[in-house]
Amino acid sequence: MSHRIVLQLDEKLFVKDPSSSELGESIVEHAILMLDELGYEAFTFRKLAERIGTTEASVYRYFKSKHRLLLYLTAWYWSWMEYRLHLATANVASPEERLRGALREVTQRIRKDESTPRIDEEALYRVVVADSSKAYLHADVDAENREGMFRSYKRVCRTVADLILEVNPTYPWPVALVSTVIESSHMQKYFAEHLPSLTEVTRGDADESTTTFLTDLVFRAIATPA
Repeated sequence: MSHRIVLQLDEKLFVKDPSSSELGESIVEHAILMLDELGYEAFTFRKLAERIGTTEASVYRYFKSKHRLLLYLTAWYWSWMEYRLHLATANVASPEERLRGALREVTQRIRKDESTPRIDEEALYRVVVADSSKAYLHADVDAENREGMFRSYKRVCRTVADLILEVNPTYPWPVALVSTVIESSHMQKYFAEHLPSLTEVTRGDADESTTTFLTDLVFRAIATPA
């Protein structure tokens, strides 16, 4: 029997915790599917309310804007990634192999998992690839950062950065390297899908080729000169 994973997210991300009710869970479940189908720009709370048979006002009782909903979904994703990183690196003796496992986690798409039955992780991953940068590339990012809206993403970057320092304690830019790798993993797959002349990553092998490319990049960057 599979167990259910419940992630604790910052209360500032929502007006009312969506995990506290059937309606809230339905809002999150169908928001992911609709963002995947429509894209962030075309997605609205009115369309979401019509999909789940509720009122637009009811959606606003959980999230004050679709931007805050996107922040919630990306925070959920990074919290889930943090959990996966722990599983991938636990009981692995070699620092190099721990780092390789972590890089694989942050550069591969997440598959649907029975332990989170109301979340379609595959759809959420596509939303993250296409739209997660919109969560912070906007005018109010500094204020949201002060509120702690990006803590889960920062923790993921710090976790992998610490693994880099286990391999090479003198490497001066571990967090910068990790954030570059994560953002690049999204862009390379987006390019493979939509702008293929900008990458050697191929659509049919996007996961493996992206992971191979970025793992090679990291280990070359942190290699100690002979």
